[in-house]
Amino acid sequence: MKIVPILFLFFITASYSQISGCTDPLSKNYNPLATQNDGSCRYSRTRIKPDFSVQLSPVLKETSSLLFWNSLLWTANDDSDTSLYGIDTTGVIQKEISLRKIKNTDWEEMAQDSLYFYIGDFGNNVSGNRKDLHILRIKKESLAQNAKKIDTISFSYSDQTDFRKAKSNTTNFDCEAFIVTNDSIYLFTKQWKRKRTAVYALPKTPGNHVANLKESYNVKGLITGATYVPNKKILVLSGYSKTVSPFIYLLYDYNKSGFFTANKRKIKIALPFHQVEGITTQDGLKYYLTNENFVRKPIINTPQQLHRFDLSPFISP
Repeated sequence: MKIVPILFLFFITASYSQISGCTDPLSKNYNPLATQNDGSCRYSRTRIKPDFSVQLSPVLKETSSLLFWNSLLWTANDDSDTSLYGIDTTGVIQKEISLRKIKNTDWEEMAQDSLYFYIGDFGNNVSGNRKDLHILRIKKESLAQNAKKIDTISFSYSDQTDFRKAKSNTTNFDCEAFIVTNDSIYLFTKQWKRKRTAVYALPKTPGNHVANLKESYNVKGLITGATYVPNKKILVLSGYSKTVSPFIYLLYDYNKSGFFTANKRKIKIALPFHQVEGITTQDGLKYYLTNENFVRKPIINTPQQLHRFDLSPFISP
């Protein structure tokens, strides 16, 4: 007489239990019964072309970052230039904001929240032993004023203990990409030797902080940019391979800040010898990407450019 209630309880429990698997209908191994994304989705090899490309001004030959703000795309150079440049979607410079009394050691990325611009001065490829890694935080409302309100978020990597000078482009503690969330900054490193990216987290408040290692992933390349669409849980990374073949990594449906825990789709870009740098989006569907001037004499001379891509076919509704 007790068998029926026990079986009933078993079936009720089973019906409410979660089934792990691939939940993305666009993948090769989609499981329609899966209720919990376990990061196992696999995708067909994909290569795309931009639907629009334009050469940028020579002023932007070292363009290293990109974001949307006030109807313009904003970028900066990773040399000694301390100006921010606002360009329209056709690539024409419309505004320039000079940040006086600020040093550009190696500006590699920009991000924003509702109140601030953040500029990452954390390029570390020359010798891998910088001890002045930092992010500038600039109040947006002060950008139109002569006196800009700027403070500094300094950091060190939690697992970097060796600060001996390394050969150029060999360190695993270089960085060219980060995003800003409600309460944190997440760095995505450019590991020259391992061709991986490591994710570090630190507070987004001024001061001296330790960037704590959260996770790493084998991207088989060098990560150079990041853009974040929080309301859609989408993170897109840009980068290139050792042969300077560019790609993007589309990350979505992840759990909290475990960006590599869910869907990870690598999409190659059919732009050989384009050293891509900055990436941004307004709507999470169409993306803008810049590449800096890339020269390898006597054959290669790729000019600095702005590109636009439609990624909507690769994003589940």
